[in-house]
Amino acid sequence: MTSEAPHEIYLVCAPGLEAPLLAEAQAKGFADARSSPGGVTVTGGWPDVWRANLELRGAVRVLVRVGSFMAFHLAQLDKRARKFPWGDVLRSDVPVKVQVTCKASKIYHAKAATQRIETALKESHGITVSADATLVVKVRIDDNQVVISLDASGEPLHKRGHKQAVGKAPLRESMASMFLAQCGFDGSQTVVDPMCGSGTFVIEAAEIAAGLQPGRSRSFGFEDLASFDADACAALRREAGEVTGPPHFFGSDRDAGAVRMATENAARAGVGAVTSFVNLSAADARPPEDPPGLVIVNPPYGARIGNKKLLYAIYSEFGQTMRTHFKGWRVGMVTSEPGLAKATGLPWLPKGAPVAHGGMKVWLWRTGVLG
Repeated sequence: MTSEAPHEIYLVCAPGLEAPLLAEAQAKGFADARSSPGGVTVTGGWPDVWRANLELRGAVRVLVRVGSFMAFHLAQLDKRARKFPWGDVLRSDVPVKVQVTCKASKIYHAKAATQRIETALKESHGITVSADATLVVKVRIDDNQVVISLDASGEPLHKRGHKQAVGKAPLRESMASMFLAQCGFDGSQTVVDPMCGSGTFVIEAAEIAAGLQPGRSRSFGFEDLASFDADACAALRREAGEVTGPPHFFGSDRDAGAVRMATENAARAGVGAVTSFVNLSAADARPPEDPPGLVIVNPPYGARIGNKKLLYAIYSEFGQTMRTHFKGWRVGMVTSEPGLAKATGLPWLPKGAPVAHGGMKVWLWRTGVLG
């Protein structure tokens, strides 16, 4: 194995969002993109790893498969782990954490396997192992095949690096971007979120329209790998130019604190000039003067439910507002409760796959153009 050889690169996403992530990876030119439960696999070299982290909005993290071998017992695992060319990808001055999973294999004790891998790293290559390390070596033993991957992302990729303030039940940026894509948003339409919280939908839409890289403001795990070339990676980072108004991305919320958070988050993201946030209840939302576009909301639901009867009233009121004031617009809504979606009275299209979110399943509900 050499650091220049092509690798399998696994793009992790929330289960249920494989299809839009596959479409995004294909649109971004990643080779051999194919989906599997929980993610998308592509093929490429280290520059593709860096680019995936910088540019893909729907990925939660990027794993690089750096090698594999067969092992049928712990002694064999120990011997082959010591011979593995760890020095091609890991630095002796950067501590790592080892995570092992075992499935349908003669080696079934993950803790014992972890100890063998850790010892091999320390004794064969002088690499420090620490439970607190941010760089993670993931080892999957499946049908006696030992597959070794590195977490190239570090912190999850939905943490874009510019949002400091979040609400009580934030929607991850990676999910928001995929829901926008599934609603047909391509950056050219006006977006309104009348229950904006910390502004995730509005800010993601504005960033997409401005062509900003989602990873432009943060660091990544791959920067601590032996294969990292700082100059080559810097060439992949696009400088964020000035994003100028007028606003085409609008958020409102009945919570004045949420509006303040969203405004600050948008400014940190560099899209303050094209976003606008105001303190309003969803029932009082009205369309801007722009041509009709997309209304998209993530209302309270599921574990966030307090008084369920009150929520039915909120959803019903939201639907009434959409039907009365947003003719010509399309609507997208995320909720875990089909009954709440139906309470809006909106003409929903058939819902897609359930998406795992915060220990529950949610669906994206979409309309066509409201008449």
